[in-house]
Amino acid sequence: MGEDGSVDDDALDLRRMRDEYRTAQRLDETDLAADWLTQFEAWFAEAVAAGEREPNAMTLATADPRGRPSARTVLLKHFDEGGFVFFTNLRSRKATEALANPYASLVFRWLARHRQVVVCGTVAQVPRHEVEEYFAHRPRGGQLGAWASAQSEVVASRRELDEAYAAVAARFAEVGEGGVPVPTHWGGLRVVPETVEFWQGRDDRMHDRLRYRQVADAVWTVERLAP
Repeated sequence: MGEDGSVDDDALDLRRMRDEYRTAQRLDETDLAADWLTQFEAWFAEAVAAGEREPNAMTLATADPRGRPSARTVLLKHFDEGGFVFFTNLRSRKATEALANPYASLVFRWLARHRQVVVCGTVAQVPRHEVEEYFAHRPRGGQLGAWASAQSEVVASRRELDEAYAAVAARFAEVGEGGVPVPTHWGGLRVVPETVEFWQGRDDRMHDRLRYRQVADAVWTVERLAP
């Protein structure tokens, strides 16, 4: 970087822009847990311990009925043997695509550990009682925002958004903490995995990639993929 704060051309050269994974970390078949859930729990805990910022952030990829994809970052809010759960406006692009074409992929990227987890599977809607339980724990501002924002819709200006939020805040001004109801258009989606790949960065781009793949009901196999 120059003295004036500018970035030199070499620093912007995409051909040279890479992080060399000079690390002793590796991922062997003998290192894996017996099931993907236990393995994910271990890696997630290590990401938290490593100080990853928003370790529950994940890229969610969906596609419309014509197969045209879209992707965005969302936050994981629950996971168990049934899959990975996030919450959203059910009229948003991600939700309408996921419900119309119920397949999705997730990517967790944990830079401090040179790791990724890639999930592919089907999408199911979360039962309403689980949505209500989660919504009650959202910060009040987030609850109001769920009412105020017509997510993914075109808006004329920031002022329009601010006015919508102010109107909702006034509407629920007398409602105590945790008492804001869940909008009918708001809910949760679960990605039920068919494959879960654990990716460990290695020297010379010879990464380790081990994938759990479901081959029958409650039956999984592990396979190594070329980097």
